[in-house]
Amino acid sequence: MFDRTSRYYGVPTGTVTDHRGRTVQVVLVPDAPKLQLRGEHLRRQGQRLDHLAGFYFGDPHGYWKIAELADVMHPEALSEARAIPIPIGT
Repeated sequence: MFDRTSRYYGVPTGTVTDHRGRTVQVVLVPDAPKLQLRGEHLRRQGQRLDHLAGFYFGDPHGYWKIAELADVMHPEALSEARAIPIPIGT
């Protein structure tokens, strides 16, 4: 269902009943990954998290790892940050 680099890969699914009585399959919330700080990246104008993930991890879809380490719900919350924490590994 999900790419192997997704945070949702291998996460169990469940079913819920919505307000109309329909049964819907859902992906359960995964546990937060244990990420270690590699260092900080001093962001330049125009750099986005997917750019940084592509550079550091070789996968622009890994931007969520940077957001997770920075403890932000939405990646846009880091759009004005000067120093961006970069986790170790991919």
